[in-house]
Amino acid sequence: MQRARPAVANPNIRAEIVDRNGVTLASSFEAYALAARPRDIIGTPEEKEALIAALIRILPERSPDAIRSAIYHDGKFRYITRRILPEQAEAIRRLGEPGLTLEREAERLYPHVGLAAHLVGYTGIDGRGEGGIERAFEARLTDPAKLDQPLALSMDVRVQQALESELKAQMDLQKASGAAGVVMDVRTGEVLALASLPAFDSNRPGGLVGMPSHMNRATLGVYELGSTFKGFTIAMAMDSGLLPRMDERFSTGPIAVGRQRISDSHPKGYPLTVPETLIYSSNVATAKMAERMGRQRQEAFLRELGMMDRAPGELLETGRPLTPAPNNWGLASVLTIGFGHGIAVTPLHLATAYSALVNGGIYRPATMLKVPEGTERPGRRVFQERTSHYLNGMLRLAVLDGTGRQADAEGYRVGGKTGTAEKVLEHGRGYDKRRNITTFAGAFPMDNPRYVVIAMVDDPTVGSRMAGSVAGPVFKRVVNRIAPVLGVAPDMTGASEPDLSMFEGLYKPRDPKRDPNAMRRAAAGLPPLEGEQH
Repeated sequence: MQRARPAVANPNIRAEIVDRNGVTLASSFEAYALAARPRDIIGTPEEKEALIAALIRILPERSPDAIRSAIYHDGKFRYITRRILPEQAEAIRRLGEPGLTLEREAERLYPHVGLAAHLVGYTGIDGRGEGGIERAFEARLTDPAKLDQPLALSMDVRVQQALESELKAQMDLQKASGAAGVVMDVRTGEVLALASLPAFDSNRPGGLVGMPSHMNRATLGVYELGSTFKGFTIAMAMDSGLLPRMDERFSTGPIAVGRQRISDSHPKGYPLTVPETLIYSSNVATAKMAERMGRQRQEAFLRELGMMDRAPGELLETGRPLTPAPNNWGLASVLTIGFGHGIAVTPLHLATAYSALVNGGIYRPATMLKVPEGTERPGRRVFQERTSHYLNGMLRLAVLDGTGRQADAEGYRVGGKTGTAEKVLEHGRGYDKRRNITTFAGAFPMDNPRYVVIAMVDDPTVGSRMAGSVAGPVFKRVVNRIAPVLGVAPDMTGASEPDLSMFEGLYKPRDPKRDPNAMRRAAAGLPPLEGEQH
């Protein structure tokens, strides 16, 4: 059911929309609309053709056929074009044709064209907001008392441009059908960037309804985001007291549940510790952890993480997660949801939940509005601080030694998890093994997490179709571009690596020289432990 739009005072006059630094994203300006009153245009056919030729010269961007159609229209009134420049209006006045009418209109200008189109939105012919912030804040933007007060978004144009640019490059390279991404401040829930591709020009939105470029994939589209969920399952089990020891080992042989068979994509052939489960992305070990929790605990945690409600934030274009029906949430669903299948959410759901996972365990709903400096947004605790600390370490190791190696932005201490999921068939039953949703969900810097970045590429068709080599590199390039803008300094010495001493002996570093514990010790001038290499 569509949400009702608030009543507005004057939709043709709107306040500016700006980014968090005051950069204009949308503003109003005075323009003209040209209309014809065909019955008042008196003259010979030759004179009418001369008038049409003059209008074609003045309005080169307008179709000659459309101009001719308006002049010869059999009605009383017909628009020829909207939003013409003042100099064009003056040239039309000089024609002295009484059957032409020039009307002043307040028009909306989006100086960054299609940047953040789904977030900012656009206005329709009637001047009303038709999407994004324009639609969600219709009353605020047209309030006569606030027309001189810009609406400040949490978005940073520089971060938005980097996110869109890298997603578009990967989407084009792999001939994917779409892409989406989110950058979020984990301390405040502010959305610094939100991208959905393909996009559109907000100045010329055209007939968007039903078009691929119209749907906001970041807040409205719901997807199975695969193994990015494994971190949640481990955290849920830890918080429930069901994983008291990190050295507990889980066998990884295939397991059968009814007609389903759960197995690992790249089985290790030996029982995995808790951190190894995440590092090597074991479906089987994660499913066994989910089984310990059972449906009630799993559903309760997902609800606390916002995974059972519409996407958070102020936009009205939001998707509702797809979860098993209450009478069908059995053991098979519990196990598969544990590793991110059988549940579909938006990328914004994932970003908000990951923020809670890495920020010490506090869930704060996403916001698209700037939070004043020094203001603390209320939140609710969903994970213990200790659990969040352990997961941060595991996410760091998943990038250094696991499936996320291609996401490692050197020096920025990133952590995160890949997620590759087969797309649901169009008729909704079963999966298409030839088509994937690839996602990387991560954060940086992991020694003191501040930002979450989600990168999703939908249905890559050229080259690898696995998240590690599709979405992982996007994450890396985005971090490399936005970290300097956000004031996160690189550290090539290893001194800022997070302390992962709690995992000593629980995994074998692929490259001992890149073991974060060894790097920290070397940076501090301490001798290596037995077995470590410089």
